[in-house]
Amino acid sequence: MKLKTKFFKLKRDLNRWSLLLLIIIGAVSVPIITIGLKLFAGPGESWKHIAEYVLYDYLKNSLLLAVFCSALVLLFGVSTAWIVSRFEFPFRKQLEWLLILPLSVPGYIMAYAYAGLFGYSGLFSNLAGFVGVSNFSIDLMNIYGLSLVLSISLFPYVYVSSRTFFLAQATNLLEASRMLGINEFKSFFKLILPLARPAVIAGLVLVLMEVLNDYGAASYYGVSTFTTGIFRSWFSLGEPETAIYLSAILLLIVFGLIFFEKWQRRHLSFTSAKSSKQNYNSRLKPSLKKQLALSFICFIPVFLGFVLPVIQLVIWAKQTFAKVWNNDFIAISIESFGIAFITAFITVLVALLLLFFTKWNKIEFLKSSSKVAVLGYAIPGIIIAIGVLVPSLYLDKWLIQKNITSKLILNATLIALVYAYVVRFLAVAYQPLESSSLKIDRSLSDSSKVLGKGNFKTFFKIEFPLIRAGLLSAFILVFIDILKELPLTLIMKPYDVNTLAVKAFEYASDEMVSSAALPSLLIILTALIPAIFLNKLLLKNASNT
Repeated sequence: MKLKTKFFKLKRDLNRWSLLLLIIIGAVSVPIITIGLKLFAGPGESWKHIAEYVLYDYLKNSLLLAVFCSALVLLFGVSTAWIVSRFEFPFRKQLEWLLILPLSVPGYIMAYAYAGLFGYSGLFSNLAGFVGVSNFSIDLMNIYGLSLVLSISLFPYVYVSSRTFFLAQATNLLEASRMLGINEFKSFFKLILPLARPAVIAGLVLVLMEVLNDYGAASYYGVSTFTTGIFRSWFSLGEPETAIYLSAILLLIVFGLIFFEKWQRRHLSFTSAKSSKQNYNSRLKPSLKKQLALSFICFIPVFLGFVLPVIQLVIWAKQTFAKVWNNDFIAISIESFGIAFITAFITVLVALLLLFFTKWNKIEFLKSSSKVAVLGYAIPGIIIAIGVLVPSLYLDKWLIQKNITSKLILNATLIALVYAYVVRFLAVAYQPLESSSLKIDRSLSDSSKVLGKGNFKTFFKIEFPLIRAGLLSAFILVFIDILKELPLTLIMKPYDVNTLAVKAFEYASDEMVSSAALPSLLIILTALIPAIFLNKLLLKNASNT
């Protein structure tokens, strides 16, 4: 009887928005479903050899990389976030947004720059020679060097999430601890840091996902990780089945991280007592000597993560400009920006449809299942690429067999590449749109519907104008992410298509790393836009707290 009641309720609530929502969820779930189904086909011939001799290295290196990067990003991210949020010192306002800039330098570009900086003919070698030290070099081409370059590129994830919490944290807790005789140092470690744990862990999980997704830096530094192993199995060994098995293991690790992040804050709910007269974020002003020390501490990660690599890239770009800057480079730049622009537009549109189809749908379980569609950003690009290549190849073969087409129209085409990008970055577009839509008073749309206006008219007349800022921020963030993406693009791009990220990687792989400077600088300069935008957003949210 209960089953029959549920069936009639489902039939009653089913509408066209439910069906369209199911189509979107199904479309973006294809890569993960593909990986799961292909596991039943069994691994390739080399799986036994990989499991016996290589898999341990993949696991060990990936784990060590995660541990080393975690320690460094927590050190850089949490300390600087607390300093700029709590203390007043020279250049604090400038350092607030400068600390976000390393996020504009992709890990693989950071790896190229640091290899050059500390190499035999690099900047530091030349400076050492100038002061009389010959043959100076530091070997960074190992897992420790890789951990350093990835950490100074990714620590802003922890900095931003921690600073968001610190800016919103009321000062009454610190005042209460001071009245109890607890100094600033103990208050931070005993009170503030435990309260900030969910925000810190959220940023750290994002860092670890990016570390596991990295291919360019790990490949260039010769460190065997899961991502490099998947590439090797697919391209060198020609065994997609083995690549899928490795992808499944990596996927389990990623889902484990997501589960851990959700689990660690399952019962946490912190609030700060507020009063209308309370002064938020009142900063302490220590002695001048301590202020200068705080400025120096905050400048170190900016120098390591942005100033130093950009100096090296500018030197290289000056040396190789005449050779690299040509019609082909201009065409690649236009192609790269064009693909990013079109795909960002499509991704934002799909995110918008997903958000409002979920609202207009009346079936409860579909409202929560829509979150599955935005898991793509948590999944390494290489896994999404494999999950798209396999079904697109099967579909192309079926179309050829049915004489519908005589050639591949999906596999290794721009259609498949754009589709993979949409799956990968849908969450990046969805989050700012969802945040903007939550600020809309429901009474506005309800009043419109009472007056006989449908969902579409209500959307275009009332809701769309109120979420335009969210649409713009979503578009900018997706555009930059697509421009920087390397592993997914390397696998999915058609042979006659190139991007700035791939061109920089090709130069570095061909031992022409100095030639990679110009495309790398163009990526960095473009990526500066969301970094500055993100800082303004943080300050705006803090002022509204």
